[in-house]
Amino acid sequence: MKNTQHEIEERTKLAGNNKFELLLFRLGEAPHLAQRELFGINVFKVREVLVMPPVTALANAHEHLMGVANIRGQIIPVINLPAVVGCTPKKGLTILMVTEFGRTVQAFAVEDVREIVRLDWDQVLPAESSHAGALITGIARLDGATANTRLAQVLDVEQILKTVMPVTTEEISKEVVGPRINLPPGHIILVADDSPVARTVIELGLKAMGAPYIMTKTGKEAWERIQALSEEAEAEGKTIYDRISVVLTDLEMPEMDGFTLTRHIKLNPKFKSLPVVIHSSLTGTTNENHVKKVGADGYVAKFSPRELAATIRSVLPGSA
Repeated sequence: MKNTQHEIEERTKLAGNNKFELLLFRLGEAPHLAQRELFGINVFKVREVLVMPPVTALANAHEHLMGVANIRGQIIPVINLPAVVGCTPKKGLTILMVTEFGRTVQAFAVEDVREIVRLDWDQVLPAESSHAGALITGIARLDGATANTRLAQVLDVEQILKTVMPVTTEEISKEVVGPRINLPPGHIILVADDSPVARTVIELGLKAMGAPYIMTKTGKEAWERIQALSEEAEAEGKTIYDRISVVLTDLEMPEMDGFTLTRHIKLNPKFKSLPVVIHSSLTGTTNENHVKKVGADGYVAKFSPRELAATIRSVLPGSA
């Protein structure tokens, strides 16, 4: 995979139009089935793909952590992705995908890499609506809404990392997130995130801050909720600003991504002054610059309850 500035700019343009690129790969035969399913990961999160290098095993490591590899002078943990998912690679673990999530770098060993496909986010169905397992955030219809479309499972990498490489983080408490947020009566923080792990962390943080909230699972669901709350407010002679104090959204979500949700809000005269904070594992200068271009008021990387609380406070009306 090339990593030229031109390609980065192209993918950034995709993100601004509810599109993305999915790197497809196989992990081996699925449990109880003699077939090799397709899996996918957002290309934005992939640093490089290379032939499997030597891996040094670590003492007393998680059973699915193969060890570490020296990649261009950086020591990177290597996760046995087929083992995590429960697949059996018949061709061995031949390929390593080096990824970046939430300011951490790790690599996933896979059986083989197939291709990169360009999709609309509305081609991805939420995992919960498709009865997928806990490690899947969505099912991508690679050929669109056709009867014979190929399907690929979009992995919940946040859940995988939490399982294989749990990190010691600050306990989410009032001491960490700071004093209580006193929102006006009837106001809430609207959250959009497709990952159960992320929603749990956010919920704990908002509860510690004493902030009422509504939790949604996709950008589309959040956008529909904003419109519904606006209609309710108008029926009472009020506006959306009497209902929502802050919108907190992930970037990667089925049906509608966070970039598109933010753009919908900021281009609508009724909603354009709603503070929007993007909370994402897609980190890096390119993503953060694009966040500013679509009009978001804040950006914070997953998962840091202290930074998230500070960012929410900084965008609340009257905080300046």
